[in-house]
Amino acid sequence: MSLPAEFHDIAKRVNNWGRWGADDEIGTLNLITDEVVREAATCVRSGRRVPLALPLQQDGVQTGLMPGRVNPLHAMVQINQEIFGPGTVACSDDAVTMGLQAATHWDALTHVSHSGRLYNGRPAGTITPHGGAEFSGIDKARHIVSRGVLLDVARARHQDRLDGGYAVTPEDLEAAEELAGTRVRAGDIVLVRTGQMQVYLAGDKHAYSHPSPGLSIRTPEWFHARDVAAVANDTLTFEVFPPEIEDLWLPVHALDLVEMGMIQGQNWNLEELSTACGQEGRYAFLLSAMPEPFAGATGTPVAPVAIL
Repeated sequence: MSLPAEFHDIAKRVNNWGRWGADDEIGTLNLITDEVVREAATCVRSGRRVPLALPLQQDGVQTGLMPGRVNPLHAMVQINQEIFGPGTVACSDDAVTMGLQAATHWDALTHVSHSGRLYNGRPAGTITPHGGAEFSGIDKARHIVSRGVLLDVARARHQDRLDGGYAVTPEDLEAAEELAGTRVRAGDIVLVRTGQMQVYLAGDKHAYSHPSPGLSIRTPEWFHARDVAAVANDTLTFEVFPPEIEDLWLPVHALDLVEMGMIQGQNWNLEELSTACGQEGRYAFLLSAMPEPFAGATGTPVAPVAIL
């Protein structure tokens, strides 16, 4: 199925190609200016730190749906080995094999393409087997620290968890924004809570993956209008799954990453953060979400921390 006219109409409205120059490789991360970060630092009041990453473990969220995206396989390569001779300090070392998007992660702008193009109009063929992404690899996103805003859609809808297959709308985002008591502004990183992570934490990875609530095809325009720097949520697929338009797979990925140049994150554990924000009565915080700088990679594990 070719991409429908509805998709192309939205793509034109959110397109940021050339906005930061023909050579730009980081898209909306340009919106995180020094001033934005200084303002974000003023959100720290109690010093409460909330980790948002899942453990990197073999029994992770991946079910085999995405070929090659394996859960972390951890192995010890040396254990208490006296590598400099008997009686010297002994060392233990580890190695891991995993899909870079296996657990809590950022998608780079090169994670998807459509119509043969990547962000800023570059050819999809600039991603190669040996070199990875020639442009806009995740290593180009050198630092991701900004004001984070939790849009707790589940709580705003008076639900513990949104139903599988529920498509989060701009109206839902605005209701969650009202609950948060703050307006999403330029350079913010928005975290959208659906409550779906509860399913994985309860031990059912298959039900966690499908059916899943997630972002609607209407949401990229809302993020574009607010000049959001990045978006992450607590689901495997980021957008609603199965798709809201039959046979139109990953349209939100294509609009966010390719057209807007906005990185997105998945499998973020927002449960403790939801509780903390509710207890403190505020939903904005300093967010540190530094990507692991794998050169040419189309995604990376991340261990984000919200600091209230």
